[in-house]
Amino acid sequence: MKIGAQLYTLRDFCKTTEDFAETLKKVADMGYTTVQVSGTCAYEAGWLRDQLKANGLTCEITHFSYDRILNEPDAVIEEHKTFGCSHIGIGSMPNWTNGYAAFVAEPRLRAAIQKIRSAGLMFMYHNHAFEYETKLEDGRCLMEHLSEDFSPEEMGFTLDTYWVKYGGAEVIPEIERLSGRVPVVHFKDMLVTEDGERRMSWVGGGNALDFEKIIPAFEKAGTKFAYIEQDNCYGESPFDCLKKSRDYLTSLGLD
Repeated sequence: MKIGAQLYTLRDFCKTTEDFAETLKKVADMGYTTVQVSGTCAYEAGWLRDQLKANGLTCEITHFSYDRILNEPDAVIEEHKTFGCSHIGIGSMPNWTNGYAAFVAEPRLRAAIQKIRSAGLMFMYHNHAFEYETKLEDGRCLMEHLSEDFSPEEMGFTLDTYWVKYGGAEVIPEIERLSGRVPVVHFKDMLVTEDGERRMSWVGGGNALDFEKIIPAFEKAGTKFAYIEQDNCYGESPFDCLKKSRDYLTSLGLD
């Protein structure tokens, strides 16, 4: 399993293509060899291909525009092929409060997923807490329904360790439940403060998740890439947080 940097962590440093290019260089200088592109400025697929190559990086997954996936799937597929990315992801369920059934039944989504699969790529869904906190009429949470309403061929899961825990589920049983459907995931740690506040932390700096057990569970489940993400660094440099996360994980034998 290879570790990478989720660029959403560095979104404030990717607001122009000039800053984006400099950020890619800094990430590569830390020792990262792969990134997830998410939360950045607009970019041309050829430009991203060239920047990745110049820095010895790959991009194995994106969080991409849901509207474009629905309405321009052929162009989205071609762009991802241009910069060598095999997983097309969305960061959340759009307008989920308007009804889970509408998301599942969206015919354009099903058609786009089929095109993505036929092109040899994979559609990926990233969870937050609400997929575990929200129960449907049968008492089961949205994540359980998602994994049944979409087949393994249609949807993989960019499982986010922090949000699984935050949503009230146990991380390792959830990894096991989704085994074979988690090729690319997010490593995000949780620090519970003395007053009970749950905060995001650099990986290894938390106290609520045991990555020494989580890592082999993901490896057994077939995970190939784990991207480190920290949405909020609480005033600390996100570059420093990504470096500390990488240092911790390399100390456990990952790279």
